Amino acid sequence: MARFDDLAAFAAVVRAGSFTRAAAQLGVTQSALSQTVRALERRLDLKLLNRTTRSVAPTEAGERLYRTVGPRFADIEAELAVLGELRGKPAGTVRITATDHAVRTLIWPRLQPWLPQFPDIRIEISSDNRFIDIVAERYDIGVRLGGDVARDMIAMRIAPDMRLVVVGSPPYFARHARPRTPHDLTGHDCICMRLPSHGGLLPWEFKRRGKTIHAHVGGRLVFNSSDLVVAAALAGQGLAWVPDDAVAAYTAAGQLVTVLDDWSQTFPGYHAYYASRHSSPALGLVVEALRQVETR
Repeated sequence: MARFDDLAAFAAVVRAGSFTRAAAQLGVTQSALSQTVRALERRLDLKLLNRTTRSVAPTEAGERLYRTVGPRFADIEAELAVLGELRGKPAGTVRITATDHAVRTLIWPRLQPWLPQFPDIRIEISSDNRFIDIVAERYDIGVRLGGDVARDMIAMRIAPDMRLVVVGSPPYFARHARPRTPHDLTGHDCICMRLPSHGGLLPWEFKRRGKTIHAHVGGRLVFNSSDLVVAAALAGQGLAWVPDDAVAAYTAAGQLVTVLDDWSQTFPGYHAYYASRHSSPALGLVVEALRQVETR
């Protein structure tokens, strides 16, 4: 017979797609976790996981077992979190996925002073620019721009609308003429951002007098982190298209200069979204901590 801890370990590995990540989440060593799963396979006399040096994936039997036990462990974990409330202390783990910009400018600044009030609530934050299914990947809360929130989620605005601006450093503009329209960007070294979910580059979008333009930009540098895009712009490597709050301090100090201000596009601000199922008191408290917003 399989023990519950063995099944939980197996489910964690499948969910994480990696022994290393699953071991970190469970607080055990990778070797101990591997031994636990191998012991489960021996007792069941079934191969549950295909292991390579690069990845871990369930076999047909493993996939069937995971479909059976995975949701049940989610139910158990959610119920244990609710039972923890009976002690008068909110408890449990709340997992959050958000873009690196949202984590740096919004989520961490709001949760950091809030954490001491609830010592039994554990927070896991993953900086990720992918568009993911939070239920399938076992996150409790997702944070994305308003227009990117799935319709079947409970969504709540947690930030004002976001304005994106094109910036470059004074040394860069000493070598290149400033663009006057989005079409002029084709002659510039633009620092691009790759979207992990689609494999393509983030399109630069502009709008003025009801006219929307998608600029065809390119350059030598491509990143998947907005922090690196800003750092490259500061180093004079090219133009960046980034949220204005991410560069406000640099533009105020003269380290970066905005261009095409008349064409700047505004997008719906960040929203927190979550599934109604398994909503726990701890989740509710985290959502309320994030709900500090003044729309503009």
